Amino acid sequence: MKLAQEIILAPVITEESMMGVADKKYAFKVAKDATKVDIKKAVEQLFGVKVAKVNTMNVKGHLRRYGRFEGYTSSWKKAFVTLTEDSKTIEFFDGMM
Repeated sequence: MKLAQEIILAPVITEESMMGVADKKYAFKVAKDATKVDIKKAVEQLFGVKVAKVNTMNVKGHLRRYGRFEGYTSSWKKAFVTLTEDSKTIEFFDGMM
């Protein structure tokens, strides 16, 4: 089993993801082989909150060109985590607002 720090790689900070913070919905970049159950346990362990549900999506790499050379950026996995009503918020995202 992986450590929680190996599953949750980074927060996703965009305008759209920050709008969900008011509804206790947070976005994270996660390991490609992580399951929804793994993500739920990792978030609960790292931040001390209760997770209601987890939605995931695979993000394809984008085509990039460098002069006459072209290639794709790495693909990655994104997780949207919704907390329960009685759960506290994640302090990291509170500082962004």
